[in-house]
Amino acid sequence: MAAENVEILTTAPVTAEPAGHTCGCGGHDEADPVLDVRTIPHVIRHATVFGAFEAIAPGKSLILVAPHLPRPLLAQLAERAPIESEVLVDGPDAWHVKITRTA
Repeated sequence: MAAENVEILTTAPVTAEPAGHTCGCGGHDEADPVLDVRTIPHVIRHATVFGAFEAIAPGKSLILVAPHLPRPLLAQLAERAPIESEVLVDGPDAWHVKITRTA
């Protein structure tokens, strides 16, 4: 008995993506994403934050959790795009900084 090749086509329901959401996964986050960099090796920590920051649309925010107040990193981010930052938790074990990408 010979096997037959059968192609089954299915279509998934089309759902509208939230504004600024373009990956096509069908999901989205309601709250500001939190990136805890304390466990990321220091040699790649800034690059990781830069990548996450690039994914944030203008007007949206990212919460960064760091082992110290990341002043140099905030200055580097401000060179890439206009930002506002707000310290939500001021140590002593972790600093939580809300970084908003403006304009």
